[in-house]
Amino acid sequence: MNLIIIDDDPLVSSALKTILESQADITVCASGMDGTEAISLYRTHRPDILLMDIRMKHTSGLEATAQILKEFPDAKILLLTTFSDDEYIIQALKLGARGYLLKQDYGSILPALKTVLSGQTVFGSEIISKLPGLIRHTDDFDYAASEINDREREIIRLVANGYSNKEIAAELFLSEGTIRNYLSGILDKLHLRDRTQVAIFYYQHAQEYKKGGLSI
Repeated sequence: MNLIIIDDDPLVSSALKTILESQADITVCASGMDGTEAISLYRTHRPDILLMDIRMKHTSGLEATAQILKEFPDAKILLLTTFSDDEYIIQALKLGARGYLLKQDYGSILPALKTVLSGQTVFGSEIISKLPGLIRHTDDFDYAASEINDREREIIRLVANGYSNKEIAAELFLSEGTIRNYLSGILDKLHLRDRTQVAIFYYQHAQEYKKGGLSI
């Protein structure tokens, strides 16, 4: 896994590089200190994942995320910060970042990188717990009109609750391949880009849904 680390504290970048390269098949191909460097380094190296701080001088991590995803829509960006600020969380979600973790939760960084590399989205447990209260609820959505069935609604709920494909498969007694197929269909039917947007969608339209025993 090729990785770029961007943090305005060189000691943090150095520590992360040492920790990650010693624990897994990870190569830190470059590092930088602000969002402007992040954009330039991403263009040059095209890493598997960009691990980036949010609050930095000159160009923030969020500004860099917006620019990079504009140029490279498939870029995998994992935001790492000391701040559990609601405004940052919402912006990260809307921009399409693949994850948002708190720096103090060092133990979650390596698993998060592996999850993001596999194409999934990851948010720390503290972040997931905030989502229902952060996203404005809109009118109830007509799932039937979009041909979303009960099984797909349950998968949407589990994705919004932070479950991985493996965990959803175990919960529903299905294979991971089947879950991936369901999720691909959900994204297509709802015109969504990724798992993060599925979570946002769920919390925007969450309601009590009793048909078939589901509670959504």
